[in-house]
Amino acid sequence: MASGSDIEQIHTPVLLEETLEFLNPASGGVYVDGTLGLGGHSSSILKRSAPDGKVFAFEWDETAIELARARLSPYKDRLQIIRRNFAEISEGLNEEGVTEVDGLLVDVGLSSLQLDMGDRGFSFQRDEILDMRMDNRRKITAQSILATCSQGELADIFFYYGEERQARPIASAIVESRVSEPVRTTKQLVTIVARAVPKRFHPGRIHVATKVFQALRIAVNTELENLAKILDDGVAYLKPGARFCVISFHSLEDRVVKAKFKSNKELNVLTSKPVMASSEEITANKRSRSARLRVAEKKENKTRRDI
Repeated sequence: MASGSDIEQIHTPVLLEETLEFLNPASGGVYVDGTLGLGGHSSSILKRSAPDGKVFAFEWDETAIELARARLSPYKDRLQIIRRNFAEISEGLNEEGVTEVDGLLVDVGLSSLQLDMGDRGFSFQRDEILDMRMDNRRKITAQSILATCSQGELADIFFYYGEERQARPIASAIVESRVSEPVRTTKQLVTIVARAVPKRFHPGRIHVATKVFQALRIAVNTELENLAKILDDGVAYLKPGARFCVISFHSLEDRVVKAKFKSNKELNVLTSKPVMASSEEITANKRSRSARLRVAEKKENKTRRDI
């Protein structure tokens, strides 16, 4: 188990100051952190809302919960951790007796824990078993998808969830390869993808397997469906004037957030364009370069004045 200092070194929450400025945590407020992770955003919200602000934090990764609980132990009286995905915000808050909140934050990026400290196949930098479950209670894994999906289904996953233009040849190569040997590890998958994509189509800025890994992770964890659900269900818990902040990391997520915010008549969109990380933050934390923050505010209730 990593120590608190180890966590501080590997975990840097993105767009932290920009998010806090919009969320504006205050003493006595009640806030939801839809993605606790290692507790970076929750920690700052709790500090800003001292002495009696509360945070209800959702997290479905058991390891992340253990680490975050230890890190945030000084705030244990003001923090309630709920082991659920943020898509289950209604079930989680109802169980806690919470009917309204002063702010809601969702950071839908892959956590530092999963990339740097995990062994579940999220990263192709190490040779690991292709699991990719953020919640080990789920049955579907990346390995099972690669083993059971048809060539057409795999191509659709890579194209729609990874925006991978070489989806068809990659899917074909996987199906061909699994006939003789199951695709079980990250190294196997990287090798298959690299061989399937002609050299002239290898991207220059990212690894050739990046989009395939992204697509599998999204499929395993039903990430886009979960994001759409909290964007629909979370609004009902916001007090008038409360802010809904969402940090996403790729265009698929950002399009969902933009469309949901725009179409919800209960919300005023505060960010016509997504807020991006500063050059200073990107230099300090390369993962922030793709982060996008969008914010909407719950409209004030209008009451009809009797004449």
